This record gives sequence, C-alpha cells and structure tokens, in this order.
Amino acid sequence: MIGQFTEDTVRIFAAELGCALSFLHDFGIIHRDVKMENILLTDNGHIRLADFGLSHRLERGERAFTICGTIQYMAPEVLSGGPYNHAADWWSLGILLFSLVSGKFPMPPEPDHCSMLRKVRSFPYEMPLSFSPPFALLITELLCKTPSRRLRTLDRFKRKTFFHGATFDPALLQRRPVEVILELRERPDRAAKARRGLTLSLQPFKGFDYDSLLSPPATPATQLNADIQSHTAAAPLPGPAFPLQPDQDKRSHREVFV
Repeated sequence: MIGQFTEDTVRIFAAELGCALSFLHDFGIIHRDVKMENILLTDNGHIRLADFGLSHRLERGERAFTICGTIQYMAPEVLSGGPYNHAADWWSLGILLFSLVSGKFPMPPEPDHCSMLRKVRSFPYEMPLSFSPPFALLITELLCKTPSRRLRTLDRFKRKTFFHGATFDPALLQRRPVEVILELRERPDRAAKARRGLTLSLQPFKGFDYDSLLSPPATPATQLNADIQSHTAAAPLPGPAFPLQPDQDKRSHREVFV
C-alpha cells in the first residue's frame, strides 16, 4: 500500500496534471517519467511536475525508441523499444491516478523491462470495485494498450464524466487549497517524517539500517571538515572561518532502464 486519496482529491490532481502534460505536448515535449516521485506540492497542496532529465522533444510525426522511465509506469510501446510518442505520458498518468486512489499499483514491477512487457501485454487491468464507474472508465481509456486508441489529448480528457463540473482553468484551480494536504502538513508527526523520509511503521525493507543511511560513515571530506572544526574550536583564528563542506548529490535517485 502506498497511501490513498479520495476521488474528489484526485480529480484536482488529475486536472492539473492533464493541463501540465497538454502544455508540454503542445511544445512537442514528451516527459517520459511521470510518476509520484516527480510530483511536487505547493504550500496550498497543488502539484508541480518536476524532473525533466528524461524528457525529449519530438517534432510532429516523429517517434522515440529509447527504453527509459520508471518500469511500473512505462507504457507497453516504451517497454518494447518503440516507436512511441506523447501518448506514452498519458499511460503513465493512468498508472499514477490508479495508484493514488487504490493505494497500490495495477501490478508490481518486474526486474527488467522484458518481463514487465510480457506482464503488461497479458494483464487485463481490472478495476477495483471501490472505483466509481466514471473513474474506472477514465482509467480504462488511459490504460489502453493501443496508443492510437488511448485517451491522449486534453480535450478528450476533460470531457470525461469523471470531470463533470470540474474546472481546468489553472487560475481557478490554484485559488482553492487542497484541504487534505493542508491537514497532513499539520499532523504532529510531520516534522519527524520530513527528517527521516520514512517512519518505522512504513519501512518497506525489513532489517534495513536507515540510521546508517541518514548518518553515513565519515569520508575523507567529512573527516577533514571535522578536523578543521575541531582545530578552530581549540585555537580560534582571527577573522571568519569557513569550514569545508562535503559534496552533496543534489539529484534524487531516478530509475532509468536502457
């Protein structure tokens, strides 16, 4: 389980992501890595699509062939090595929306793209009984295995019954905060979760030493930094001191399969 949202909340996220994908596709850009880890939240709980490290610009009529992305979100035409186009992003959006409402992926990831492709081609993507008919229909059209028949344009997307009465105007969407996100921000354990990333009750890897990950052993750079700080404390020198800082990897881990 990866957590669940109500369909009403996901409707807001879906509208904003649909607008974001349409904006990119209008400029010929295919994102190729739409997933939860690449969704950021504003202070009001609205989403921002991030991480364009795998994105690619396709001119009208062009196709891509690189097998890349995050395996459980990858469309069948991407898993097979192409050709594929912007419709692949809408498949990834379908996987994302399915997961947000159900709390699990349609199918667990396989260790390689060939195994994943075989499973995707044979899996029927049955909708959970908890899905409302309009939402189930939306997911069914996003997870169509034939790209040419897949729901892949914003016009078709926002005409679905699931969005009846919803707005796709970015200004109106941003005006109202997403209450469930604000409530999560106010939880008393939020600070601890932000520091650790995972709580003991949610750790998916039994026996994994998270404390070691959060406090890694000293490297030459960190040891030099500690020595400088120790020396400065024992014999302070005139003027400001600037301790050396270890290099930090500013990029988050991204799964890439080539």
